[in-house]
This record gives sequence, C-alpha cells and structure tokens, in this order.
Amino acid sequence: MPTQIKMPALSPTMEEGTLAKWLVKVGDTIGAGDLMAEIETDKATMEFEAVDEGTVAQI
Repeated sequence: MPTQIKMPALSPTMEEGTLAKWLVKVGDTIGAGDLMAEIETDKATMEFEAVDEGTVAQI
C-alpha cells in the first residue's frame, strides 16, 4: 500500500521550506535512514531521511 510522504518541519520554528534537490528517483529502493532529499529553509539546508523502507513510486 502506498505511503504519501510530506515535507517534515525540521525545526520547531520552521513554517516553510523549499525542496532543493531530490536524492532518489522513481524505482529506487530505500530503507530507513536513507537520504531522500535536501530541504532549504531561511536558515540552512538540511537532508531529509526516510523513516521506513520501500520503493519510490512517484515524485
């Protein structure tokens, strides 16, 4: 069953961010802890990690 992944708040004060770069592509198999994307905020660029395992079906 597909799981929709939403951009997380990377800090308590984060209200918006920009997805700067995908680090995965459709068809990639990912596991918990794998890096999926880079997210830019007004203060920093942070990496977003997968929390579960699966296959990327859509971006």
